[in-house]
Amino acid sequence: MRAVTTSSPAPEPAPPSVDVVLPCLDEAAALPWVLERVPPGWRALVVDNGSTDGSGGVARALGATVVHEERRGFGAACHAGLTAATADIVCFCDCDASLDPADLVPFVREVRAGRADLVLGRRRPRTRGAWPAHARAGNLALARLLRRRTGLRLRDLGPLRAARREELLALDLTDRRSGYPLQMVVRAADAGWRVVEHDVPYSPRTGASKVTGTWRGTFQAVRDMSRVLQEAPARAGAVS
Repeated sequence: MRAVTTSSPAPEPAPPSVDVVLPCLDEAAALPWVLERVPPGWRALVVDNGSTDGSGGVARALGATVVHEERRGFGAACHAGLTAATADIVCFCDCDASLDPADLVPFVREVRAGRADLVLGRRRPRTRGAWPAHARAGNLALARLLRRRTGLRLRDLGPLRAARREELLALDLTDRRSGYPLQMVVRAADAGWRVVEHDVPYSPRTGASKVTGTWRGTFQAVRDMSRVLQEAPARAGAVS
């Protein structure tokens, strides 16, 4: 009698312990380095925001999960990644190789241990040209306005950050352009979150910036962020 062999179903992949949202617009050249630096066990969510250089295909070939967001805007890409995330903790990182996703490890550890609700990376340029003077000055000015608005004594509003997914969604973020990162911090402060920042190395980006690399982009970013700072204090998303 012929033996019948049965094969066991393939095991379900383990859920990601952390999701890293990587907003992406024409970053094919930077993606290999960025994705290589995502810590093991974490899932890279590359949000393709209308790339024309094949970024989505590059990311998929390197094992990333690709999310497509047709609406242009940094905030639109970030929020699409947040809504696609399933892990308890979600991180954000630029996709241009200026920041190292591996630097998020202590951020996640701090959130997981309950020592902070939102952890931000305070950029420290490795070279003189890594952070243009006009962009740095604008960032410092916004940090001062943020302190006046919320009382938070931050020195940077950088894109490298970590927090819990459900709490982030509860903030009900509405900006879909350059004001998204600032709105996250403003609403977190209004909700009584513990917001901290730590130094992270900041390298020259690969390719041209879509925001501070042009006068139009810089003007739009300032306008978006000024509108966020004029919002009335909100109490949504409070952390107990």
